[in-house]
Amino acid sequence: MPFCQEVLVNLKQKAQIASDTLERIYGIYEVQAEENVLDCLMLTVLSQNTNDVNRDKGFATLKERFSTWEDVREADVETIGEAIKIAGLHGQKSRTIKNFLTWLTTERGQLDLEFICDMETDAARQYLCQHKGIGVKTASVTLAFACGHDVFPVDTHVLRIGKRLGLVPSNCTADKAHELMPEIIPEGKAFPFHMNLIQFGRQICNARNPKCNQCSLTEHCLYFRDEL
Repeated sequence: MPFCQEVLVNLKQKAQIASDTLERIYGIYEVQAEENVLDCLMLTVLSQNTNDVNRDKGFATLKERFSTWEDVREADVETIGEAIKIAGLHGQKSRTIKNFLTWLTTERGQLDLEFICDMETDAARQYLCQHKGIGVKTASVTLAFACGHDVFPVDTHVLRIGKRLGLVPSNCTADKAHELMPEIIPEGKAFPFHMNLIQFGRQICNARNPKCNQCSLTEHCLYFRDEL
């Protein structure tokens, strides 16, 4: 359910404060949008439920073992899974990768995703999300990082901080947060705010034992007010 107007105004103000505060601390990230779209999508699939180090190792091994995405498409899921094992959930992710590559070949005649950058954002997101294993976060990350679309991906750090600051309800799911949070993000700040929230989540607002004594947002934090 969308925010009512009064709540929306208040949340926009709080999001603006959080965005400005984090930019003073971490600076302003700018989208490079030079990454191959298919590479970015596959890397993001590997990132699900794992850390960046294991994601990158799994992706590097996959690229080492297979010269092209066509080779990956033709491999069996067990061989793909073995290459990406370090990234976790390798059985599930290998099926997602193979099925998507097979579908894309049938749909487009080649393994090239660059065209989605020219699609309207919602249409591009729906295009990717129709495939099992590719959710709204994976699609949003791909569109933001590879295409430079003004979208706001919600990962575990962003969702946790969003709940603690009261930007989304405490029982909000990641999928629901992808609907709600873009309404309150300062215009043109989707990417830098996303990146700064991740940095903030890793350094200060940890899942366990957040460093509230080092936090610049405690004045606006429900977690700090109610839990400490």
